[in-house]
Amino acid sequence: MSKTAPPYVPGHDLLRGKTVLITAAAGTGIGFAVAKRCLEEGAAVFISDIHERRLAEAVDELAKVPGAKRPGSQICNVTDEEQVQALVKKAIAELGHIDVLINNAGLGGTANVVDMTDEQWNAVLGITLTGTFRMTRAALAHMYARKAGVIVNNASVLGWRAQVGQAHYAAAKAGVMALTRCTALEAAEHGVRINAVSPSLATHKFLNKVTPQDVLDELTAREAFGRGAEPWEVANVMVFLASDYSSYMTGEVVAVSSQHP
Repeated sequence: MSKTAPPYVPGHDLLRGKTVLITAAAGTGIGFAVAKRCLEEGAAVFISDIHERRLAEAVDELAKVPGAKRPGSQICNVTDEEQVQALVKKAIAELGHIDVLINNAGLGGTANVVDMTDEQWNAVLGITLTGTFRMTRAALAHMYARKAGVIVNNASVLGWRAQVGQAHYAAAKAGVMALTRCTALEAAEHGVRINAVSPSLATHKFLNKVTPQDVLDELTAREAFGRGAEPWEVANVMVFLASDYSSYMTGEVVAVSSQHP
């Protein structure tokens, strides 16, 4: 069994003519990967992040995608309702409308419950779950008026599976799953679909920087392919959910995983 990632998949115009807003798209993780994939699939893209320098660098890098229009961008902290509303307003102004919202903003951390502070708990829940709620609420008002739209949330297999030191993150991601399912039922009558991906392990530089090597080795050993996913492999599934190819799917949480028990 090869532990090497497969060749990068070229674009197939799955999002040709679509407009996409993506949160937490700077850096080296899934957010940047899905922004790049959306551009490669023909979409017009608007990205946000909390890090100004990294956001500017991401825009410059994404502007190099052949045939793609330079993405618009705006700083946004998803824990701040005013910034969320300003982001959605700016994206609509630049894109004309929002066909797709990809909620990627999230915060991790490691702490056992007995040692976990309120600040640690609230920080993870505030960004990962409540931030997803705020962005969804803001986008739905726009999408309901248009009777069209798609939202793709980034959850995690930890919403289903237990891991020591991850109670806050797991609770937040389980909440994202529940938010996805419940809101999808509300949105269906308005022509809006809402789904989520649930990755197990996506490897990138930032993850390697903040996660001890022994933990990464343990998580990697659980994967059937003997490696973590490339961020673009997770992004491919998000693109599918954003596209018309998933037109009959809503309220679903799709695992992007080769993990076994």
